[in-house]
Amino acid sequence: MTLLKQYWALALSLLFGLVYLIPLNGRDLWQPDETRYAEISREMLERSDWLVPHLLGVRYFEKPVAGYWFNNISQWIFGDNNFAVRFGSVFSTALAAVLVFTLAMLMWRNRRTAMLASLIFLSMLLVFGVGTYSVLDPMVSLWLVAAMASYYLSVRACGIRGRVTAFLLLGLACGMGFMTKGFLALAVPVIAVLPAAILQGRFRQLLIYGPLAVMSALMISLPWIVSIHRLEPDYWHYFFWVEHIQRFADEDAQHKQPFWYYLPVLLLGCMPWLALLPGALWSGWCNRRHAPELLYLLCWVVMPLLFFSVAKGKLLTYILPCMAPLALLMAAYAQRCQAVGHWRVFRTNAVINVAFGLICLAALIVLNTGMVKDVVEVRGATFAAGAASFVGWVLFGLIAWREKSRCWTWAAACPVALSLLVGQAIPQQVIDSKQPQSFIADHREMLSQSHQVLSNSVGVATALAWELKRTDVLMYRQTGELQYGLSYPDAQGRFISDSEFMPWLAEARKKGNVSLVLLLARDQRIPCDLRAADKIYWNYRSVLVWYRQLP
Repeated sequence: MTLLKQYWALALSLLFGLVYLIPLNGRDLWQPDETRYAEISREMLERSDWLVPHLLGVRYFEKPVAGYWFNNISQWIFGDNNFAVRFGSVFSTALAAVLVFTLAMLMWRNRRTAMLASLIFLSMLLVFGVGTYSVLDPMVSLWLVAAMASYYLSVRACGIRGRVTAFLLLGLACGMGFMTKGFLALAVPVIAVLPAAILQGRFRQLLIYGPLAVMSALMISLPWIVSIHRLEPDYWHYFFWVEHIQRFADEDAQHKQPFWYYLPVLLLGCMPWLALLPGALWSGWCNRRHAPELLYLLCWVVMPLLFFSVAKGKLLTYILPCMAPLALLMAAYAQRCQAVGHWRVFRTNAVINVAFGLICLAALIVLNTGMVKDVVEVRGATFAAGAASFVGWVLFGLIAWREKSRCWTWAAACPVALSLLVGQAIPQQVIDSKQPQSFIADHREMLSQSHQVLSNSVGVATALAWELKRTDVLMYRQTGELQYGLSYPDAQGRFISDSEFMPWLAEARKKGNVSLVLLLARDQRIPCDLRAADKIYWNYRSVLVWYRQLP
């Protein structure tokens, strides 16, 4: 048992280090998401204001504050670098994996199953893809996993004290989830727990102890709720109506996608364990009566998935909380298959991984030949890094293919090469349009010496503010997600419209140089009135228009 424990601990540590830690500083920040969250936390630390989020010096009410705290602490410890920006997501994912392990031990009291569940969870494509990317979803997913684990703890509790403690923990987790991403963190645990509680005859218990969860959720979140209302009375109007109602239910909701959008996302997100998915779901359903924990996990997967599928606004990151119960279901199913010698499912999984790697490799080769027009070019070092990533996926798939051996768990290593090399495999056109850090670094001296810096893209503007360590970057032509914050009287002058630009420029050049960084649409040209600049630097879709100070 000790040897088994050491083997799994070593495997998990290696996977975590290779996939989650080493690659963090190996690629530039992605705009608009990563540059946004990097800059919000930098400004919060600079202002010593941990209550009201600001972006480019403008109020930013799109999200609550707790998710930023992870990033604030990370930047405070590690400094202003890409590793620190992403470490909050990595840390949250690591804690979620610990909770997956803990929940598996509560359910089955089998260390191997618990370790396997954590291994599957950490190696899922959606989990490590989002978990090494600076967004708030890994943080809210952590709190949702904690909430669901707390409720299951109440199910296993023998006495009143245990159930009281479990429901108090449930409320604390929901409160922190609410403070990370809003009311959805309260809705998801309810819609996941309620069907299981009804079907398992625990609805009365839920009614009795539920108020304790509500009370503890209020205890943890009320101080900030009151503080933000006193500091910014308009916050809750914007956050509730615009961010929740309009974003998810209105006909013009952001990120509109069809109802079935999450099905392919879920299938791809389960790689490299896709072959386990159908059997895990079916086995969970068939064994739900004599193994009630499986019904609980199924409700945890299906109900949030339906909830987000019904909503008009969709992003692939929204279903991240569904991956933890899927990992648990897959681990339990894999253990049963191994116990009865059902090796075919593991060989099928290996074949799927080999096929996936070969298909991706073939796609790279086609792109490298230039046979497909109007698609990003994948050549030279980019092609080599991409090819090595998927060759690694194929090789580990082949290792896992060996029949009647313990090598099937090597499927967890399929994403390792991809994670390590993804920064080098990004095509240059994508870097130029989505990762503005390198473009800014090439012109840092000119930008740093500019009295005024503007951009027509919020993502590029936040990258400029992050790299140059200045909050006075102005918006030009487009307000984007800053529209609401820019409407405040004290934000006047931080947006320059197209008609205002030339008179504004004449005044600004009297005080110093002016730099305008544009992100153009594909095949878009620089506006004619900007071509009289002193210098213009063009790199695919990124353009620096520079005006010298007038005497």
